[in-house]
Amino acid sequence: MDDDDYYFDESDGEYGGSSYSLEEDHGDDLNDLLVEEPIEKIWTTASVISAESLLAAQKEVLQNVMSLLLINEQQARSLLIYYRWNVQKVYDSFERKGKEPLFQEAGVVISDDRDLDILGSSTAVITCNVCFEDVAVLDATKMDCGHLFCNDCWTQNFIIRIKDGERTIRCMDTKCNAICDDVIIRNLVSRKDPCLAERFERFLLESYVEDNDNIKWCPSNPHCGNAIRVDGSNVFEVECICGFQFCFNCSLEAHSPCSCQMWKLWVQKCGDESGNTDWIIVNTKPCPKCKKLVEKNGGCNLVRCRCDQHFCWLCGGACGAEHTWSTIAGHTCNSFTQEKEMNFLAVKQRLQRYMHYFNRYMTHADSLKKENTLNENIQRKISESENKNSVIKDYSWVLDGSRQLLRSRRVLKYTYPLAFYVFGDELFKDKMTPEEKEIKQHLFEDLQQQLETNVERLSMYIEKDFYDFNDEQVMELKYQVVNLNRVVNKFCGQMYKYIEDDLLEPMKHAVHRIAPYSSGGPNMLLQPSSSSGNSGDS
Repeated sequence: MDDDDYYFDESDGEYGGSSYSLEEDHGDDLNDLLVEEPIEKIWTTASVISAESLLAAQKEVLQNVMSLLLINEQQARSLLIYYRWNVQKVYDSFERKGKEPLFQEAGVVISDDRDLDILGSSTAVITCNVCFEDVAVLDATKMDCGHLFCNDCWTQNFIIRIKDGERTIRCMDTKCNAICDDVIIRNLVSRKDPCLAERFERFLLESYVEDNDNIKWCPSNPHCGNAIRVDGSNVFEVECICGFQFCFNCSLEAHSPCSCQMWKLWVQKCGDESGNTDWIIVNTKPCPKCKKLVEKNGGCNLVRCRCDQHFCWLCGGACGAEHTWSTIAGHTCNSFTQEKEMNFLAVKQRLQRYMHYFNRYMTHADSLKKENTLNENIQRKISESENKNSVIKDYSWVLDGSRQLLRSRRVLKYTYPLAFYVFGDELFKDKMTPEEKEIKQHLFEDLQQQLETNVERLSMYIEKDFYDFNDEQVMELKYQVVNLNRVVNKFCGQMYKYIEDDLLEPMKHAVHRIAPYSSGGPNMLLQPSSSSGNSGDS
């Protein structure tokens, strides 16, 4: 269609059959919606830990605990892994329980006499209580807990545990909870399998991320090697320096205003066979002879299967081939079966409802892909415009508008899975009365439609080839983009506010918390942090 078909005139504000103005005198509804109030509730900070800075970050945390409790690195690491690298929990437990109970609970043993007793005699022989072989004391190892076994048994045990992915390996004595010294583990394993010893050392380093509630690997594919540290709420969306945006809570793609549980269910529903099953029930019938599913390809209700069996499409019963346009010879099925009909209608309604939300979700997903491509071409358009003989040199408003378009399109995309579950019966059955659900759904869809209308309008202006415009046309385009940028941002904020305060909060479902809205999108991490020593303090 021509551009004139889409042109927005400020005098009437007509677009797509609805009027959503950008001026103060264009309607009370919009002005009420765009009230000036803080909509960004960001209490969480995030930083990136690169692969190069991971060891330094871990060392700093270890040094803090070693200095406080006067213990060695291995003991500090075992203690921190037990408390999931939360330094504050270690401090609190130390003050509340004291040093001995703190260590005992975590399996950390403080001992200074490992090399005394029989280990002082190089000619002594001991009997290993695992293999029951007599071995020289020099071929045995005694752990801090006091248990002594031969090196072969220790080594085999360590190899098995490391291959199972264990980071904290406990004593072989069945009644002992003590954690083995990782220095001894590496020394013994390296004699038999140096590669496995290196893997264990890597396990210890990576435990700072994988056993830490406040740090996660960036889930980008291929993996960029960065880890993300978050202080505050885990329901938070970040953008790694590699460009990948994800939800810190579930490590899936950024999906707010959908909750993590809703998004997981939606991904599963879109990927499994539930939708296909409903379609099959609605659109096919089993042959009464061979039981294979048959899809009708014409208007006549007498159907013939490939096995040459004729049957009635209305009831699925077998019949002969003789028929007229209105009847089948020797067959009647006009009696009404309430239960069967109700089940069929329920399945059909469920399928239609799912397809309604799925189609709109996919439409915005497709638009988002195309607008990502458009965003890549905008810099080229800006370069061409700056090289023109024009007094206008600042085109930052185009980049701002493009970023806002991508953010708001992403919000729209995820409002459809959210609506599917909030106003359905899978997660919130009986949480709202029918009247309350109808009112809230109407308000939600009205807000969604207004956001959608303005997003489409912003997309229309961003797509224009402004490098061919004269200065007056560029200034007009700038006015429209800047104002729509503001309007769309406000609508997104109000959408989040309505979802949080009116839809999710009254139902008291803490599991359905959503990441807060930010006009800048997911928190973009720019500088790798080489000192994340306080990562466990939250």
